[in-house]
Amino acid sequence: MKVLPFPSSVPALVLGFLLAPPVLADDVTVFAAASMANAMAEIETGFEAATEYDLVVSLAGSSVLARQIQQGAPADIFISANPGWMDVLEQDALLEPGSRIDLLTNRLVLIAADADTPAVRIGPDTDLAGLLGPGRLAMAMVDSVPAGLYGKAALERLGLWEGLAPQVAQADNVRAAMAFVATGAAPFGIVYASDAVASPDVTVVGTFAADLHPPIIYPAAKLASRDTPAKAAFMDYLRGAHARAAFERQGFMVIAE
Repeated sequence: MKVLPFPSSVPALVLGFLLAPPVLADDVTVFAAASMANAMAEIETGFEAATEYDLVVSLAGSSVLARQIQQGAPADIFISANPGWMDVLEQDALLEPGSRIDLLTNRLVLIAADADTPAVRIGPDTDLAGLLGPGRLAMAMVDSVPAGLYGKAALERLGLWEGLAPQVAQADNVRAAMAFVATGAAPFGIVYASDAVASPDVTVVGTFAADLHPPIIYPAAKLASRDTPAKAAFMDYLRGAHARAAFERQGFMVIAE
């Protein structure tokens, strides 16, 4: 699998286009939310073994990827960590009509670096500020990245956001937020359950109730670009049993049949 991490800055984006390898007819290029990194690595192995096609994956925050697609980035398929950014591309007529599906769902969790951290029951009376002390709460960008949007919505619903906002350390994507915790830069963080599965360096200490935030949905769609057999084959593979098993091993729940 060729993994192409795209940075968010405009100069880096331009440089990324210049350095990106040419897209071949037997490649399928997938732009996928950063939280899917481990699952996509598993799926790459299975997909390439089952077909004659090569998989090229670019991982970043959904907002970054959507903007790159708007700028003309050469992608075949987009998998977003929330419907909002897929809606934007659909409104821009950048999706292949009728190809969009709701693929996955996820859960939002509170993580800590210390495996001995006591469990936290998350509710309106939870003293997260007290747990943080002088430390920071790691989150993905709360105004653009899906994990950050969901986390902020949950904290607002609990009435905790206003008090916690000054202590939030925002990262470009949810994996970067988890890295803040894993490296000890922040004592706690809010990430997806699938991210916590992927890292042995963090522990889940609490789970946010699903009704505290909008449903966490990962839609997938073909982009209205070139039409190749590889593109259709990968969308079929995403709905198959092998991909389902890979997603579930990584902490996702599969919606698509």
